[in-house]
Amino acid sequence: MVTAALIVILSVFNGFENLVETLFNTFNPDLLIESAEGKTFDIRKVPLVEIEKISGVYCVSKIIEENALVRYGQNQQIITLKGVDENFKKRSRLDTMMLDGQYRLTGGNTNYAVYGVGVEGSLAINRKNISKPLWVYVPNRDAGFSINPENAFNSEAILPAGCFSVQQDFDSRYVIVPLRFAQKILNYPTELTSLEIALKPNAKTDDIHQKISRLLGVKFTVKNRYQQQELLYKVMHSEKMAIYLIVTFILIIAAFNVMSSLSMLIFDKRKDIAIFQSLGATNSEIRKIYLYEGLLLSLSGGLGGLFSGGIICWIQQSFGIVKLNTGNGGSFVVDAYPVLLQGTDFMMVFGIVMLIGFCSVWFTVRRISGKYLYERL
Repeated sequence: MVTAALIVILSVFNGFENLVETLFNTFNPDLLIESAEGKTFDIRKVPLVEIEKISGVYCVSKIIEENALVRYGQNQQIITLKGVDENFKKRSRLDTMMLDGQYRLTGGNTNYAVYGVGVEGSLAINRKNISKPLWVYVPNRDAGFSINPENAFNSEAILPAGCFSVQQDFDSRYVIVPLRFAQKILNYPTELTSLEIALKPNAKTDDIHQKISRLLGVKFTVKNRYQQQELLYKVMHSEKMAIYLIVTFILIIAAFNVMSSLSMLIFDKRKDIAIFQSLGATNSEIRKIYLYEGLLLSLSGGLGGLFSGGIICWIQQSFGIVKLNTGNGGSFVVDAYPVLLQGTDFMMVFGIVMLIGFCSVWFTVRRISGKYLYERL
């Protein structure tokens, strides 16, 4: 049962980790290029054409990202304004994550914004009221000292087009706008904050990462998805390993059942031991009998646990029997606990089960059987 529990727990952690990665990857690109010094860089200093020609690169999206104040009617909120070009839709597939409205950023000379569902709730945005725009305010970096505080800010109006739902951290603070809108309000005619690169399926990420890094030099940093969310991945990995160690400790405690069962078996069969000795069996051969029997107990228990744990996870993965209780009538991106079976987990669990089983059986046979090896009928 402990083996099955370990498989189930690790598979649930795999499921949540895969779910989080999927959600974050909607916003996080395969590769992210940023300036090594400062917030922005001049796009004219980047060999964009050469990057796009690298084998495996699908598209490159130009990004301007900055904090801003957004006002809608009497409501206002500090948000992260993200200006994107037309390639962002292909890179992120954000249009598939829309809850209301549509993914639309431009229409002729008109600019539109899409925003997270959390931003929509905070500002009480009514998308159907097309005459009521969002007002975006950012500091004017060219403004000097002025008695009028309004001169210290640039402001532009933009129409709401729809809301998306990706992950709470993104939903509560991101507003996506056209790149031209961000360039105008921030006064960044040729400056960007990052380049987001999408790769083709089965592309060799590490090789492309190295090629781009060599091409750009030390003035730029190139981050893969792990490096973009390094802390998150480290926390998830640490949590999984902590749970693995805790359940392994429980498995060690459960191994005492095997030791006690084998000890009672040796005690009960002490007369049989004497018979084997009388028939010419050596002490080593007698020990091997109980050693093999103990290992068979560990093997059968381990394989049975792996099988039952795998069946439980398969049922949950296929039918979602155990539901997520979000409380207060809330909803999550999935209704049931996500699970993901990985072969490495099975091998790791089987290895630790057999190691603990062998150690416990060997210790028992060495300590107990010696008391009866020299008995005679």
